[in-house]
Amino acid sequence: MIPQETVDLILDTARIEDVVGDFVTLKRRGANFVACCPFHNEKTPSFYVSPSKGIFKCFGCGKAGSAVGFVMEHEHMDYADALRYLAGKYHIEIHEKDESPEDIIQRQKRESLMLACDFAGKFFVDQLATTQGRSVGYAYYKSRGLEDSTIRDFALGWAPSGVDDLRQAALSAGYKDEYLQEAGLTVVREDGTVADKFRERVMFPIYSLSGRIIAFSGRTLRSDNPAKYVNSPDTPLYTKSNVLYGMYQAKAEIARQDKCIVVEGNLDMVMMHQLGIKNVVAPCGTSFTTQQMHIIHKFTENLTVMFDGDSAGIHAALKVMDDVLREGLSMRVVLLPDGEDPDSFSRGRSLEEVQTFIRENERDCIDFKVERMMAEVGGDPVRKSGVISAVADTIAVIPDAVKRSVYVETLASRFNIESSVLFERISQKRQAMIAERRREEDRARRREEAGLEAVPAWEREEAAPAETVRQTSLEQFEVNKMVAPSEREILNFLLSYGTQTLDFPSDSEFYSGSEEDKDTVADFIISSIESDGGRLLNPSYQKVFDAYVAAYDSGNPGQSPEQRQDIILRGLLNSPDRDVAFLAAQLSTQKYRLTMKGLIDSMTTLSSWLVTYVPKTMLMYAVKKLEYRVSVLRSELSSADPVRMSDILSELTTLQKVQQQLKVKLGRDKLI
Repeated sequence: MIPQETVDLILDTARIEDVVGDFVTLKRRGANFVACCPFHNEKTPSFYVSPSKGIFKCFGCGKAGSAVGFVMEHEHMDYADALRYLAGKYHIEIHEKDESPEDIIQRQKRESLMLACDFAGKFFVDQLATTQGRSVGYAYYKSRGLEDSTIRDFALGWAPSGVDDLRQAALSAGYKDEYLQEAGLTVVREDGTVADKFRERVMFPIYSLSGRIIAFSGRTLRSDNPAKYVNSPDTPLYTKSNVLYGMYQAKAEIARQDKCIVVEGNLDMVMMHQLGIKNVVAPCGTSFTTQQMHIIHKFTENLTVMFDGDSAGIHAALKVMDDVLREGLSMRVVLLPDGEDPDSFSRGRSLEEVQTFIRENERDCIDFKVERMMAEVGGDPVRKSGVISAVADTIAVIPDAVKRSVYVETLASRFNIESSVLFERISQKRQAMIAERRREEDRARRREEAGLEAVPAWEREEAAPAETVRQTSLEQFEVNKMVAPSEREILNFLLSYGTQTLDFPSDSEFYSGSEEDKDTVADFIISSIESDGGRLLNPSYQKVFDAYVAAYDSGNPGQSPEQRQDIILRGLLNSPDRDVAFLAAQLSTQKYRLTMKGLIDSMTTLSSWLVTYVPKTMLMYAVKKLEYRVSVLRSELSSADPVRMSDILSELTTLQKVQQQLKVKLGRDKLI
């Protein structure tokens, strides 16, 4: 058995576009990639790869899944062999073992820590609505120009001034002290008492790539507190050098724009998002690390760092340059005017102004390094040669030989020297790098032989279960063909819009009677299903329905609808039940088709469309279930005895009356 931590590392490292690109020529289209499907013959591309979702989907043959699933399907491997293939591709060593009781305990403990963090996130959000929270925390957010929607979208909160308010609330809710401490939410003081880690601070929750809260950053508002920011300590869930603040919210836009902007602070990132520049992330209370660069590389190869224009900002840009290029990323630098940071700069300008400034002022990192270093050289030829050597050494770390060659020609032309001189310097540097890497590998091997534990390269995301593509057609799951189309539409609504609010007008029969207590799409569908027998008629679709309901019921209400829906969908895509995972991939990416009249009628807003078509879908499903029941009864008539025949005819009469009522509701002239 491959250890779970190794599985996590493989799945976290594998990039869907990288894996698929080994077998298929991909072309970028917006945030996705397209190609002709490798699983069936076609001339027009219908095969899509989504880096932000981590899945592939063919709209022609219907195959779908994640990176491991693609390898399984394309190379005809089982799950374990597909993992081994990916481990080899990314040079990850596997030491197989049986899952011990200790492994099971660790997996369960990790989930308990995440639940504790979820509780804390909701607690801090709720505290923002208290008298203290509004007068201090909320007032601070507003003074910094944050809108209510931004506060809500990022689940910003307030940690009250009480010594152990969070702890007491968590204990009352059934959480254990040991998990609160290990999650970094409480601390044991010297006198043995337990106190909250965060007190009297505005709170910024930190999310994993899959949307779970794993840590917090808290800012004090008191001038007499020397610790301006307090961050969660390293925990089994969180290592600050391995996480980027805002990556969960930004990843889709990063993939869509094929570009990531890195700023220095939490508020810098939040304000840029509020302005409308959403492909922005920030390090979590640390300098920009290689592990964070690796995360960015999963979504784009293009990185822009936006730092303050003072000497510290220049130094920070130069400091990370070699590591960024070594990761295989392309790097550009934007320096803001003196005295400005992304927070203040975005607050004082429009979206168009900031976008124009970035576009006109971002410089290629090699040009940036040359200009900054040459500004300090003057006419000294020795120092000039030192600049050339330093820049050549930076070029040497670039993995792509073509990029290295282009930079060499540009540098040679700029300094009027032979490119062969630069190539020789770069060759020597790369040979030294290879020798050092071999020494590191030897040290790692000796550590292993000595029985010492290896240090992981970066923080693992929470466990992603086995992936496979077990079916290629939805029809293979459909036992009851008559109701299957309606059940597919129901699941499509749940998987696409389940957490969206249904804003029924006050004269609607579905109006709740309160503007505050409105049903979501999921609430409406779940209630409709439960009132009509409680189950879908196709068992596989019922499994997806049950899995969605379970995830929906356990969600965090403090999250935005989009965040909550994304977490639910990712959970289904990574479900250990591979039928559920496959169907979730299929039904969440299907195109919902309307009649032409419906399309015209729906050209208003998503809200208007949902309040029209969700109820209609449920009514149509009721009609189809009646049709199915009618067909079953009619098939029994020919062999029924007189008593049974009388019962059947009586039930058919009742069903016809119900069908007539539904026909009126649907506005049809004939029975469907």
